[in-house]
Amino acid sequence: MKRSLVLFVAAVLLTGCGGGGGGASEEGGAPSKVTIEWWHLSTAEPLKTLWAERAKEFMAQNPNVTIKATVLENDAYKAKLTTITQSGKAPDIFATWGGGVLQQQIDAGLVKDISADVADVLPTFTPASLSAYQFDGKTYGLPTDIGLVGFWYNKKLFEKAGITEPPATWSAYLEDVKKLKAAGITPIALAGKEKWPGHYYWAYLALRIAGLEGLKQAATDHDFTKPDFLAASQQVKALADLQPFQKGFLGAAYSTPDGQAATVSNGKAAMELMGQWAPATQKDAGKGLGDDLGFFPFPAVEGGKGSASDAFGGGGGLAVGADAPPEALQFVKYMTAMENHSKAVVAGGVLPVLKGEETSVKDPNLKQVASLLAEASGYQLYLDQAYPPAVGAQVNDSVAELIAGTKTPEQVGQAITEVAKSEG
Repeated sequence: MKRSLVLFVAAVLLTGCGGGGGGASEEGGAPSKVTIEWWHLSTAEPLKTLWAERAKEFMAQNPNVTIKATVLENDAYKAKLTTITQSGKAPDIFATWGGGVLQQQIDAGLVKDISADVADVLPTFTPASLSAYQFDGKTYGLPTDIGLVGFWYNKKLFEKAGITEPPATWSAYLEDVKKLKAAGITPIALAGKEKWPGHYYWAYLALRIAGLEGLKQAATDHDFTKPDFLAASQQVKALADLQPFQKGFLGAAYSTPDGQAATVSNGKAAMELMGQWAPATQKDAGKGLGDDLGFFPFPAVEGGKGSASDAFGGGGGLAVGADAPPEALQFVKYMTAMENHSKAVVAGGVLPVLKGEETSVKDPNLKQVASLLAEASGYQLYLDQAYPPAVGAQVNDSVAELIAGTKTPEQVGQAITEVAKSEG
């Protein structure tokens, strides 16, 4: 099926720490010892184990190489990476969401242009998965995952509330939230402490109401006070006013045993708005819903300028630090080779980034995500990665305050605009 992909990115900051030296031969012709610093945030199974296995295999095949992995959860990863990059360093290999974040790292001279080195394997990747890591015809990373954000829900709890099918429109979604509450069911789990999960609601509503062009225009004119953005904030407030989230959500994390993923996984909330990694994180953090777990895309907003088939989300990839040894790039290529990467697809840890991997997707919900992605009319990267760092942080902060009731819809647009103009 033909895919029209519109990937909107703008400048952003965030990156990685210093390299491990070259692999020149020692006396006698043996390769010199090389240590590769690899940072990633795959703390949940199956990727936690799978990535460790790939590193172990690579080291067995390359006895002179030691891969030292630093594995952190999302917020800790971002914080540590920001601290390191502010010192002008980057890890030899580091996880990246691509887009504007990666562009800023490139501009800072922290990322290696790997175009020539990966020219032989580029044709094996899908264009959509590569797009976030390519700028001005050059490649600065290889993808390991791609997907979109949507609602993961408990079929039994929906049935208990008398909901016979997932909502197709935002007004129907709000009505379903009311039905769940009326049935004594907590409708939504939210990691209010971490803020980024909350920004998904505002971002998707902005995408549905203002459309991709509206978000693209805002990156240029730095104006988030327009009626469409105000409407997005008003709809987030309309949702928050229903008090749909679990008790204590403002202090809840995402992947902890009492966090957002576990709350859904343990049947204590009916749904969460999350990316393609949700099933794996739910299973890792809680009991898991098994066949009772379902998925539906973010609903259409009546009268909105955006298409219901426009997707919001992103993937994950691996970038190579500017000072990394050649062995670092060899490991990135090893990780993304079909025979290795497809194991992660089969295990349900990631979605296909290589042509022909589609048949490796076994989970029915992930098959649906892959299908929606293939049919997407447009694609919007996470706003806290697409916009400049201060702007992305302000989006997260303002939406969190809106949900908590300490900011009005008008103040949200004003706050983001003020930061955007100062950055622009």
